[in-house]
Amino acid sequence: MKTLNYVLVPLLALMAFGPAPKPKKPATGMPATGLSATGLPATVTMTKAALQDKIKGGWAGQVIGCTFGGPTEFKFNGTMMNDYQPIPWYDGYIKKTMVENVGLYDDLYMDLTFVDVFEKKGLDAPVSEHANAFANAGYMLWHANQVGRYNILNGMKAPESGHWLNNPHADDIDFQIEADFSGLMAPGMPNTAVQIGDPIGHIMNSGDGWYGGVYVGAMYSLAFVSNDVNYVVREGLKAIPAQSTFYQCIADVIKWHDLYPTDWKRTWLEIQRKWADEVGCPDGVFAPYNIDAKINSAYIVLGLLYGQGDYTKTMQISTRAGQDSDCNPSSAGGILGTMLGYDKIPAYWKQGLAEAEDIDFKYTTMSLNDVYGIGMKHALQVVERNGGKVSGNNVTIAVQTPKAVRLEQNFTGHYPTEKRAVNKDLVGPHQAGPHPAGDEYTATFEGIGFILSGEARPKAQGNQYDYESNYTGQLEVYVDDKKIETANLPASFTRRRYDMTWKYQLAPGKHTLRVKLLNPDPDYPVRIRTLFVFGDKPILAKY
Repeated sequence: MKTLNYVLVPLLALMAFGPAPKPKKPATGMPATGLSATGLPATVTMTKAALQDKIKGGWAGQVIGCTFGGPTEFKFNGTMMNDYQPIPWYDGYIKKTMVENVGLYDDLYMDLTFVDVFEKKGLDAPVSEHANAFANAGYMLWHANQVGRYNILNGMKAPESGHWLNNPHADDIDFQIEADFSGLMAPGMPNTAVQIGDPIGHIMNSGDGWYGGVYVGAMYSLAFVSNDVNYVVREGLKAIPAQSTFYQCIADVIKWHDLYPTDWKRTWLEIQRKWADEVGCPDGVFAPYNIDAKINSAYIVLGLLYGQGDYTKTMQISTRAGQDSDCNPSSAGGILGTMLGYDKIPAYWKQGLAEAEDIDFKYTTMSLNDVYGIGMKHALQVVERNGGKVSGNNVTIAVQTPKAVRLEQNFTGHYPTEKRAVNKDLVGPHQAGPHPAGDEYTATFEGIGFILSGEARPKAQGNQYDYESNYTGQLEVYVDDKKIETANLPASFTRRRYDMTWKYQLAPGKHTLRVKLLNPDPDYPVRIRTLFVFGDKPILAKY
């Protein structure tokens, strides 16, 4: 079987999008001893100034893309943003957004959490340091990040905290938007970028969710040593196992770009037709909303391939593809910014940037100017650790050929079959309210798994909520009269359990779910919202 895979994986890659392009010249530098298997020089030498310029371009590009796409985030779900839809951009906009909309920059302050740990604890800091810093940070989180945080705070460790059996959002985009740091620390060394990001990515993700960060990190790394967008997109994909759905999705985008090289909207439609179905995240099941890593990564690649190195086209396309349309141009803009370097990012996109570069990102003590310097320091350390050399004003990088990481595939054999509205408050047996009340809920379903969504939330005081309440609901969960857990449901927004309870890999057939709130409090209703059911076969519409 192993022998077969050695033949099959490269064959699948060839079938997916044809032969690799001819080797391109490196971004800067000179070969030392022949060519690496990437077709690039085995080593690339650049000045420290050139390396710093690329690191600055990567971080600044993230800010530019995040700011530009911010007003459109998840406002165009399952539909592209057509050309007549204006997206603002003007001098002073970056500073205004950084001051007035601090939560937009989760792409950045999440990255910087890990950068800060490396700075304070060293490059060999254990994953527990990153997990604890992430879990105890003051920022609000959603999806795989929040589930990972909850798991860490409740005693679970990585990688179990990001495993799909413990995290229904394991395929979501979270690590993909946070993995920039790994590639920016490892110029020209995609395998090292993957190694740096691997344990951190598994705090909150696994499977396709982890692959999103692997791929983005690899593309950043390669963007230091190649000026060819097509090459970086294809070469970076070698880090992903060909058997995975993530690889297959991105390979399709590359193939469709080859077929329709001047029509990004045609490729967008093909992506939508084949890859728009959500399986894991309940928010996207039977809904146009999609925060899955692979389709949003497809939109990053869409922007890069059809932008062809033009910063404006790359920003516009990766944003107008929709869904997570601040994170996607942030990743695309950061990768292209690394390739071009800060100085070559067009002035139009840097207008007002200088006046924002000394502003600390919320929840951090780091500004862009700080991270430019810290990023350079870490990159030089990583270069020297991995066969490179820093001598005077020159940096010599030992270029790596991307190697496919291990295969992880989430939710195999699980297919959404039902989305059942519940809308029941667990407030105690004698409490009245607008929704059915009581301290228990029972449902029967047929399938192999379920997610019950909902939350504990304090009653509103006017238009205000006490988002950091100390109340924690305790929910006993039974499947077929067997207790499977007692779930803690903090009313605190930063400590909350993103989904109330879930279970996969049940025996096929009918099951009874019963939940009982052990400590109801009328000031903290526990709202059950929706029951999601998974079967072992997809339900296909019949026409």
